[in-house]
Amino acid sequence: MTPARFTLAVFTGMIALFTALLSLPAATTSGQRTEFVDALFTAVSAICVTGLVTVETGTHWSTFGLTVIMIAMKMGGLGLMTLASLLSLSVMHRLGLAQRVMTATETRAERLAEVGGVLRIILITSTAFEVATFVTLTPYMFATEHGIGESLFLGLFYAISAFNNAGFVPEAQGTAQYLGDPFFSIPIALAVFVGSLGFPVILVIVKKLRTPRRWSLHAKLTLTTTALLLGVAWLGYLVLEWANPATLGDDPVPTKILASGFAAVMPRSGGFATLDVASMTAESRLLTDLLMFIGGGSGSTAGGIRLTTFALLMLSIWAEIRGNPDVEAFGRRIPHETIRQAIGVLVMSATVVFLSVFALLRMTSFSLDQSLFEVLSAFGTVGLSTGITSALPTEAKGVIIACMYIGRLGPMTLGAALALRHRTRMIQLPYERPIVG
Repeated sequence: MTPARFTLAVFTGMIALFTALLSLPAATTSGQRTEFVDALFTAVSAICVTGLVTVETGTHWSTFGLTVIMIAMKMGGLGLMTLASLLSLSVMHRLGLAQRVMTATETRAERLAEVGGVLRIILITSTAFEVATFVTLTPYMFATEHGIGESLFLGLFYAISAFNNAGFVPEAQGTAQYLGDPFFSIPIALAVFVGSLGFPVILVIVKKLRTPRRWSLHAKLTLTTTALLLGVAWLGYLVLEWANPATLGDDPVPTKILASGFAAVMPRSGGFATLDVASMTAESRLLTDLLMFIGGGSGSTAGGIRLTTFALLMLSIWAEIRGNPDVEAFGRRIPHETIRQAIGVLVMSATVVFLSVFALLRMTSFSLDQSLFEVLSAFGTVGLSTGITSALPTEAKGVIIACMYIGRLGPMTLGAALALRHRTRMIQLPYERPIVG
C-alpha cells in the first residue's frame, strides 16, 4: 500500500468509527439518535479538524457526545501531523534525502528519519502546547462562574480544539460572548497560531531558537509568509470593520484591535469567531475567502493549499518579473520540480473549489458569496460560516463533507504523490515557445 492510500484508509476508518459513536442515543442530550448524515458530517468535521456543524454543538450533544468529538479532534490532529511526516519521510527517502522532513532540511543532529522518533516528538510537542492552553484557560473558566468540573472540561475541550485548529465550541452561547476578552482571545489565538505553523517549523524553532540563521528554508518561508498575511489580515479587518455597526462599530478601540487580531488568526484554520461572519462587510468576507484558501503551514493541522505553496508561487512570479532563470529565497535556489508541484496543488485545489461551489449553487438557493464562503471554509478546514450549514439539504451536506475530506487530505497526499512520481525520458522533444498572454 502506498503512503497516500494508507493515509486515506486510516482517516476513512476513523470517520466510520466516530460516525457510529455519534449515532448512539447516549451521544445526544435528548437521548434520541442523530440522523446519519448529521453524525457523519460531525465526525468528518472533527476528524478533519474543520469545525463546521449541522447541529448546535453546545446543546445537541451530551457530555459523552462532546467527549467523542474531543477525542476525534485529538486523533485527527495527531494523525494529520503524523501521517504528513510519514508521507514526507517516504518522499525524502525516495529522493535520497533522509535528513529532510516536510521539505525542511534538518541537520545531522536531528535524527528524524526514524519513524519512532517522529511519532514521539509529535506527541510530546502537541500535548505540551495543549496542556499549556488548558492550564491557562481553566482558571479563567472557573472565575467566570463555571463549576470546577465544567471549567476543567471546557478548558480541555477548548485547548484541544484550538491547537488542532478544529473550531468546535462546546458552549451554547458560542464564542461571541468573549468578544474583546483578552483572557480568552489571546490563549485561543496563540494555540491556533502555533498549531497552524506545522510540526517541522515548531521543531526547528524549539531546537534552534537562538540561531535563526540555521533555520531551514521551509521554516523561514512559513514564518515570513505567516507574518505578512497576519499583518495584512489584522489591518484589513480593523479598517473594514471599524465603522460597521453590526460588528465593531460601537466598540471601544482596544476591543476593535483585539477582535481584529483574533479574526486575523482564525482563517488560517482555527474557525472560532467572536464576530458574526454574516454581519461582516462583503470586503471582509472576500479577504477571509483568500486567507482560508491559502491556509496554514505544511505538516500542521491547518488546511488550504498551504503557506509554502503560496510563497513558492509568489516567488516564482517575482522571479519571472525580474527575468531570473531560477526561483531563489534566503540564499537558496528552489528546484523547478518543486515549483511545478506547487502549481499542480493550486490548480487541482481551485478545480475542487469551483466544482463544489457550482454544485452548491445548483442544489440550493444560497448566493454565490455564501456558497463560496462555505466551500472554502470546508476545503480549508476552517469552520467559519455565514450560518447556512444547518440549512443545507442532504445532498449539499454531502458536497461539504467531500470538501472537508478532500481539503484535509488532498493537498497533503497530492503533494507527496507528485513528489514521488518521476519519469525518465530517453528522448526529448524539440522546443517551441507558444504565445503567453
